[in-house]
Amino acid sequence: MAQKSPQSSAAQKHDPYAAFRIPNYRLYVLGWFIAMLGTRIQSIAIGWDMYQRTGEALSLGLVGLAQALPTMLLALPAGYLADRFDRPRLVMISLVAMTCTSLGLAALSYAGGSNFWMYVLLALDASAVMIGRPARVALLPQLVPKEVFPNAVTWNTSMMQISGVLGPALGGIVIVYSVPMAYVITASTSLWFALNLWRFDFQPDERKSDTVSFQTLVAGIKFVRDAKLILTMITLDLFGVLLGGAVYLLPIYAKDILQVGEIGFSWLRAAPAVGAFVMAILMVYLPPMKKAGWGLLWAVAGFGVATIIFGVSTNFWLSFAMLFFTGAFDNVSMVVRQTMQQLLTPDEMRGRVSAVTSVFVGASNELGGLESGVVAQYFGPVLSVVSGGIGTLVVVAVTAWLSPGLRALGRMEDAQPVAVSAAGAKPAAAPTGD
Repeated sequence: MAQKSPQSSAAQKHDPYAAFRIPNYRLYVLGWFIAMLGTRIQSIAIGWDMYQRTGEALSLGLVGLAQALPTMLLALPAGYLADRFDRPRLVMISLVAMTCTSLGLAALSYAGGSNFWMYVLLALDASAVMIGRPARVALLPQLVPKEVFPNAVTWNTSMMQISGVLGPALGGIVIVYSVPMAYVITASTSLWFALNLWRFDFQPDERKSDTVSFQTLVAGIKFVRDAKLILTMITLDLFGVLLGGAVYLLPIYAKDILQVGEIGFSWLRAAPAVGAFVMAILMVYLPPMKKAGWGLLWAVAGFGVATIIFGVSTNFWLSFAMLFFTGAFDNVSMVVRQTMQQLLTPDEMRGRVSAVTSVFVGASNELGGLESGVVAQYFGPVLSVVSGGIGTLVVVAVTAWLSPGLRALGRMEDAQPVAVSAAGAKPAAAPTGD
């Protein structure tokens, strides 16, 4: 009798709920979900608040700038802290600081304070987020074993997208009655997660204790530079997000182009998360991708096409559908990139590498908002969105041509951590599909 191949056996053993069978993961992801829900509500509030105050696309771009600068300036120090100090404690400090800045935004909004101080508080809030982000990302491998890690990443993105659906919907309802209340709700969710982490018992990890030096601070940059596959994926994501910043212009589309008001704006804002959630559920139940590299390239290309169609649409439901697809395609990109980044990075480097990718990914989101706002201010929102989508397609084509390693990327679970030596990172052969 013919024996079953290892691949068919692995497919039969695929457990969609593997991560949730780990109690520590369940407790952690619940607290993180509540905090993400608050963050989404605040994002809705700040976009609507600033556009109502100014009526200018540039004000939305400046929101992105205020959030991008701290991400770029603090990424390396935050990554070093995540690799050298207690990670849960760093995340708690970050959350408490975020609680304070959200309360400050609430007070300033209620009092009708100046736009300048709104931007200052946004920058401080982004600084608080950045201090804790590398530590939070690096916590996940301490919660689940390696074989369950891709499933945990997929569920993390699912929970993030659920918050992206519920948060804007709730935020739209809240801002109809009170914008300051949205900031207060965000503050309470951050504080709740911090208290949840304080009671949590994380397993200790083994990390080296290097002396603080310039070399240790920039080690994450050198690692990403030498690990070509990681560099290629985050560069692709950077330019895709930088050019596809349509979400930042949604207040303009909702108010002036589609004319759907606050509630319509909240639904448009939630549409990418709805698409991402649906895709995440599909990815949980489907067998692991055999050709993850091509999956990533086609996903980013799909994101660009959907962005172009959204840019020219004047119909609410078509616009909603295209935003749905941008979220679905972006989720595929996120799962592949985050999974490969964590599996290829040794534990003692995860904080610093996460910090570097935060600059690529996190800052590119905010700088994408700035780019979209500036172009929309001088050339109109439609040209801003459509040109960004076209640019994304160009980036995908160039990346596919220049990166045979990405095209050859197969099953993600076969990836091995990159060896680090004095000569630099020495990546193992990329996992390839059959």
